[in-house]
Amino acid sequence: MDESQLSPDAFFDLARTRHPGLFAEGEPVWTALSRIIPYLERYVEGWEVAGSARVSPRAEIGHFVRIGEGTVVEPFATIKGPAWIGDQCVIRSGAYLREGVIAGDGVMFGNSCEFKNCLLFDHAEVPHFNYVGDSILGYKAHLGAGVILSNVRLDRQTITVELGGERVSSELRKFGAIVGDFTEVGCNSVISPGSLIGKHCVLYPGSQWRGHLASHRIVKVELRQDVVERS
Repeated sequence: MDESQLSPDAFFDLARTRHPGLFAEGEPVWTALSRIIPYLERYVEGWEVAGSARVSPRAEIGHFVRIGEGTVVEPFATIKGPAWIGDQCVIRSGAYLREGVIAGDGVMFGNSCEFKNCLLFDHAEVPHFNYVGDSILGYKAHLGAGVILSNVRLDRQTITVELGGERVSSELRKFGAIVGDFTEVGCNSVISPGSLIGKHCVLYPGSQWRGHLASHRIVKVELRQDVVERS
């Protein structure tokens, strides 16, 4: 197995986040997930909202939440915390940010989307009806409407990562996906737990993906439709 395929550099430009310290040299990219909560507990000391942020009085903001300059939080959004939201982000109505969310600058949190224990690099977009749990999204990664990053096996066992015909234990019971810089995941796709998707990939709408996808790849889905005369 080529362990370089598991390194953060294989998926992300670490200059595109303020939080490169979450990643450890020589460790698989997913180990950053276990550091999110301790990191937030160390660096987010209370309720910190920048002066130019626009937070609706009808949004629900918990303790230990940091919100950056120019960020907009619309009515009926919820941020439980701990969380660190960067500058110029948009958190739309109905977005639900649970414990352990770190977002860079210019991130889009869409309506009716749920986030939990995740890191979003600058300008990641998750705009409509998505679930992002125990996952990392790279710079300008985009999830189409209805994309689910599934983070738990049906049998609740430790999640394994498939790479080059081998299986590697993640040592995590909750682990969604690693989605690389500039990757596009089409509408209504389901990404299975422990999936690694490289940079500049495209997954067609309706994809069901599991395992490792190298950078600069396209996953095509062909759905046959027959049109017949109605009797």
